[in-house]
Amino acid sequence: MPTIWVVVITIIILSIVIFFHELGHFAAAKACGVRVEDFSLGMGPILWKKRKGETLYSLRAFPIGGSCRMTGEDEESDDAKSFNSKKVWQRLTIVFAGPFMNFVLAMLIFASVFMVYGVPTEKAIVGRTLTGKAAETAGILAGDEIIAINGQAVESWKEAVEIIRALPEGSTIFTVERKRATLDIVVATYIDPDTGYNMIGVEQGTEKGQFLTSIKYGIQYTYVFTKAILVALLQMFTGQTKVDVAGPVGMASMVGQVASAGLQPLLLFIGMLSVNLGLINLLPLPALDGSRMVFLTIEGVRGKPIDRRKEGLVHFTGLMLLFALMIFITYRDILRLIRG
Repeated sequence: MPTIWVVVITIIILSIVIFFHELGHFAAAKACGVRVEDFSLGMGPILWKKRKGETLYSLRAFPIGGSCRMTGEDEESDDAKSFNSKKVWQRLTIVFAGPFMNFVLAMLIFASVFMVYGVPTEKAIVGRTLTGKAAETAGILAGDEIIAINGQAVESWKEAVEIIRALPEGSTIFTVERKRATLDIVVATYIDPDTGYNMIGVEQGTEKGQFLTSIKYGIQYTYVFTKAILVALLQMFTGQTKVDVAGPVGMASMVGQVASAGLQPLLLFIGMLSVNLGLINLLPLPALDGSRMVFLTIEGVRGKPIDRRKEGLVHFTGLMLLFALMIFITYRDILRLIRG
């Protein structure tokens, strides 16, 4: 894929994910009666702006962030519509709404993918055979329904997977139904080195997803990705795996690879990225939403806020460190691309 298109697609993806994050803050602020002074997408010089009511809407030059600036968010204010004049639970709601919208966006994207491309079928129907693997070599085709393995009846995809994993490595007779005909196919199963499981090289089939079913799978996928990211972060923090993060340059490289594979993988990538952004923002790190939620929780317990100047200093320091980290990650991404 041409580099210019990779850059354009990356910018669009970042804009969508960040827009939904800031939209969460914006909608919650309006619902709680807080004045939003500026709602912008991007950072740096203003390319376009329009004032509507009390809010200035703007599009800025660098698509690497966004903001929802509220009255009294980082300074003292006696204004009845200021952020700091609201109750703790209202401020917590406003802060949490940004990451929450990222999870909502991910769920909607996953649900849309299932609506268009189908949901995993419970039947033991083959969706695709992996190139060069045992099933393809033996002659199993996409659309075949596995009805028995070595004479043992198969009722579902889950049951087929369990039986295959328990098989000894070697030749196995798969009975499949193909266009109302029943065929016996000998397949040489193999142990996958990555998982350690016995496999034949097939992917689960899909069926057209109904609305509610697609929503259910959208929620499940959001949960699965959230859990996977949390586990990965925990392993990195505890030293079980090496720290491996990517900045805008690294992300553009990933977008190029995923986009080349088609629209479906690209949509799933956007959903996963949205989950990632929402989850990272909930971490109790300075300058992130999670840190603000910690300060608000402490205020709720103490019954009075922490000194605004001290809190502001913590967030400012965290923001500077975050910028430094992004520069370092981008530098490392560029070196990785140069070295291939």
